[in-house]
Amino acid sequence: MKTATQWLSEYGESHQNPTNKRVHWICVPLIFLSVTGLLYSIKIPVVHNMAVIVLILAMIYYFRLSLSLGIGMLVFSCICLGICFWVQRHVPYPLWLLSLIVFVLAWIGQFYGHRVEGKKPSFFKDLQFLLIGPMWIMSFIYKKINISF
Repeated sequence: MKTATQWLSEYGESHQNPTNKRVHWICVPLIFLSVTGLLYSIKIPVVHNMAVIVLILAMIYYFRLSLSLGIGMLVFSCICLGICFWVQRHVPYPLWLLSLIVFVLAWIGQFYGHRVEGKKPSFFKDLQFLLIGPMWIMSFIYKKINISF
C-alpha cells in the first residue's frame, strides 16, 4: 500500500499549474461537500442518511494513510455534515438539487483546470485519487500551519 506522501506526490504531478491549483482549491472541497449532500439526501434507518456510512468508510481509508491528515479530514467531513444539516432545514430548495448543481459546476471547473494544466485528472489513472484530492488540499493547509503528516 502506498503511503500518504506517495499518494500526495503522485497526485501533485498533474497539479503544477497555478490556475489549476487555484481551481482545485475551490472545486475539490465543493465536490466533497456536494457528494456529502447527495448522500445525506438518501435517508436510511438507524444512521439517518447514507453520508454517515460513506464518510465512516472514507475516514477508515484516510486514517490508514495518515493519522494527522485523517483527523483533518474528519473535521472537514463533520463540517460538511453540519452544512448539509443546516441547508436541509433552512434553505427552501432540496439539498439533493443544490448538491447536484454544485457537483456539476465544480466538475466543469475541475476539467477546465486540467485543460489549462494540459494533463488528465489523476482519477483516470486510479479511482483512489478521488479520495486523495481532498487530502491533498488538507496537506497544504497542514504545511501552512506547520502540522506534520
